Amino acid sequence: MSTRTARLFSRLTAVAGALALGGMVLAMASPASAATRNGKCETGEFCYYFNSGNKGSVSDFTTSVGDYGTTQPSCYDFKGAGAGKGKCIKNEAASVWNRSGKTVRVYFNSNYKGSYQDFKPGGKGNLETGLKNQNASHRFLSSTPSTPTGCKTDGTHTKPPTTILVYRADLGIVQRIPFKTYVKNVLPNEWYASWPKESLKAGAIAAKNYGWYWALHSTRKTASGKCFDVWDHTNSQMYKPNSAQPATNAAVNATWGTRLTLGGKIFQAQYCQNTTACRTWWRDGEWMSQEGSRDKARAGWSYSRILKYYYKGIAFKS
Repeated sequence: MSTRTARLFSRLTAVAGALALGGMVLAMASPASAATRNGKCETGEFCYYFNSGNKGSVSDFTTSVGDYGTTQPSCYDFKGAGAGKGKCIKNEAASVWNRSGKTVRVYFNSNYKGSYQDFKPGGKGNLETGLKNQNASHRFLSSTPSTPTGCKTDGTHTKPPTTILVYRADLGIVQRIPFKTYVKNVLPNEWYASWPKESLKAGAIAAKNYGWYWALHSTRKTASGKCFDVWDHTNSQMYKPNSAQPATNAAVNATWGTRLTLGGKIFQAQYCQNTTACRTWWRDGEWMSQEGSRDKARAGWSYSRILKYYYKGIAFKS
């Protein structure tokens, strides 16, 4: 999609602070579970190291942990000798060694959310940029994940991709983001969460379809040669981690099983603030007006009617 400087996002304000995890009880380390860890990376364990190159103090695990905690004495800490001993491990690990028999996935966020990096049995090395000193949870996977690697996607014209490669322009890195997480952290930055539900549903399908299309078709690469599907700004869609909101999440969940196709293939659902603001790129039948979706929803239109009005010849598939 061409740069859309006049997009609605130019008037959206960033959501301040992380969303509260309402009603969720986070499991913390107990003295009993901590006592079984000895700071040595032994057979059957997954281990964090405080420094790169598998150096410094070690924190060893035999089970998944969704929240490491951030304060002593309840946090999971580095127990082995060396630099970092006694520090809580959340956002402090630089490298790992997976001596277990299962693939272990390290996540950016607590409770197994956000971008991640997989380590196969026997895998050993540094956490990638974006996860180094940004580790918040890890999970032992029950089987070898089918998540694609490299430039490949597992998406098809009938099945959404598991993940999408997002170029974080300000950070200069590419992150592989779970696709639904990506869509949930795009929508509130492209549609006001306070807009009518049918407008948000129309936006949810458009944001999903747009990302899906580029996961299937992108040949983009960074200056260093790393492939990616979408930018995290208005060259593609505005993606902001941890910006998801209840109203926009509900719209994504309600429409997740619906896709837009044209000629049997995933349709690139482009959108803009309104027809005049984006007249340079606007093509009738190919673009949706964000403000127009709001106004039509206020007039009682359903999300499907809104989408059919703007996108000519599309079909709804489930």
